[in-house]
Formats: sequence, C-alpha cells, structure tokens
Amino acid sequence: MLLSKRKIRLETERMSLRPPTHADFRYWSSLRSQSETFLKQWEPTWADDHLTRKAFTNRVYWANRSISNGSAVPLFLIRREDGTLIGAITLDNIRRGPSQAGTLGYWIGAAHARKGYMREAIQAVVHYAFQQLDLSRVEAACLPENVASRGVLEKSGFKYEGVAQSYLQINGRWRNHVLYANLRNDRRGKTEVG
Repeated sequence: MLLSKRKIRLETERMSLRPPTHADFRYWSSLRSQSETFLKQWEPTWADDHLTRKAFTNRVYWANRSISNGSAVPLFLIRREDGTLIGAITLDNIRRGPSQAGTLGYWIGAAHARKGYMREAIQAVVHYAFQQLDLSRVEAACLPENVASRGVLEKSGFKYEGVAQSYLQINGRWRNHVLYANLRNDRRGKTEVG
C-alpha cells in the first residue's frame, strides 16, 4: 500500500503524531542534544554529524521517501497543548506479502520520559498499523536492562518472544536484545483449542 496520496497524522489524547519537516530541525537538534546522555545508552553510536542540519535534512528526505514507498512511517510526537516536540516513533521495515509485519522504534526526550507519552504513541501507531496498513504483526526490540522500554511495550499489549543475540550495535558494541511483538489477532495465552 503506497501512502503518498495521504497525509499521515495520528491524534492521541495529548499529542499529534506527524512526519518530520525541515522546520523541525532546531527543535529536534535541541531536544536530542539536551537528552544525549539519556539516549546514548540505548541507541547506536551517533555519527559525528548526527545533530547537523545536513543530517536532519537527509532524515526528512528519508521519511518522505519511506512514507511514499510504504516501507516506513516515521512520526514526530508533538505535544498538542504547546506544540513542543517531545520524541519520535517509527514503524519501519514494513514487510508485505505473507508476513504483513513492521518493526517499531522510538525515543523520547529525557524531560518527557515516564509521563505516559510513549505509551499513547505506541498504541496509536499499532492501531494505525493494524487498521490502516493491514499489518498482522508489529515487532519491537530493546536492551534487556531497559526496564522502562520493556514496561511500555508490555503495557501497550506487546508480548515477550525471546532474545536475539548480537541484534544491534549499541554504543559501539554488539548487544543482545529482547524481542516483543503485538499481533492483530493474538491468541497467545488463550487455552481454547481449535
């Protein structure tokens, strides 16, 4: 399904989720910079030009292409009460055909963590993935010690599926990740046979 004909905007109780624009650069770079210590422990090593306008411009172009070709849905979390950028969420690696699946990634600025924003965002994106994109499965992975991320996934309906060895390079070294998934028609844990 190509998404280029539609403007993507998801609304939650407190936020608007929308693709990044070039005008977001100053707010994005400021939030990432202020949250650097908080984020770097969970993310791949930042490139030397990570916070530059050129790198951000490339991100915006990638977001637009990804939405147009149906491979990803990158969204910024904008707090509606004051228009503040507080984080981002991306449904990436969208696979069609027999798998009908995508992978969820997200981050939030340090000052906005543990206030329920990411749970709202995850629930909105998962609903969009199932209802609008007709996906059957949304996956997510995080470091085993990332208790906050594991908690938000579990509270958002994701179930633990196992461990992926050397899944991603985080802060310069290969790290195991715990895998979670949310299924549109989830029968896991039910006792009915048939």
